[in-house]
Amino acid sequence: MPDCRQNSCTTTFTKQVRLIQTGRKPGWLKIKIPAGKEYLSVREIVERNRLNTICSSGHCPNVADCWGRRTATFMILGDICTRSCKFCGVKTGRPAKPDPDEPRRIAESVRDMSLKHAVLTSVDRDDLPDGGSGHWAQTITAVKSMNPGTTLEVLIPDFSNDHSALQRVADVRPEIISHNIETVRRLTSGVRSVARYDRSLKVLEYLAKTGIRVKSGIMLGLGETREEILETLADLHKAGCEVVTIGQYLQPTRKQLPVVEYLSPGYFKDLEIAAHEMGFRHVESGPLVRSSFHAEKHVI
Repeated sequence: MPDCRQNSCTTTFTKQVRLIQTGRKPGWLKIKIPAGKEYLSVREIVERNRLNTICSSGHCPNVADCWGRRTATFMILGDICTRSCKFCGVKTGRPAKPDPDEPRRIAESVRDMSLKHAVLTSVDRDDLPDGGSGHWAQTITAVKSMNPGTTLEVLIPDFSNDHSALQRVADVRPEIISHNIETVRRLTSGVRSVARYDRSLKVLEYLAKTGIRVKSGIMLGLGETREEILETLADLHKAGCEVVTIGQYLQPTRKQLPVVEYLSPGYFKDLEIAAHEMGFRHVESGPLVRSSFHAEKHVI
């Protein structure tokens, strides 16, 4: 871990960064209202093919920007999660059986959008014996078969650290496998319902050994300290992560955890510098950064 007390990180942090207490959102968190020809075109494809996207289910603040650039993060295995993480806006309950036709519809949508890079994610499916990994493999295979020129990132659950499930996804060779650690060790039990900090690290470590580029993400503003963030980044790098995203937590609805503090763009810039100094290949750090933010860059 770099000692930021002895380099430019200190100047950036002390002079440019302030923690903003909650209340009215600061100006840098203004979100573009969805509109425009490209946005409407992507929405039409998503609705026509009866697809779920984390863009909508997760209340992503970048939906206007991403759909306007004809990119989207497809969410497979339904829109109901078996877990109830306190930060997440996705519905919780008893999901329906996986749709066997979904892999084809996802693959056709990627083709119809002419995507050069696609991102897939899913709800947690602890109700399925394989955690949904078989459906994951089928979907990745279908996308690659129909779109041989498209690179693919997959943002997967922890599959309870079942190595056979993790290997099933790795065997179909997406370009990037991502699994988010979400928050620092101290806050994990109050933020994530079933997932555990060390389990996520073990998942990432296992995936890194498959030779596929590994990525993770953390959200800030839940009461973590800067020292805890740096510790988490160091743990991710040690586990084999090459790519990390760092963004501001925004409360999806009043049912989820409230924001403890908003952090300025300068704070995120400070962390970006520190993460690069640790050795991460790609770092996306900013208030509106999310897991799939500029995902196409992370393949290079």
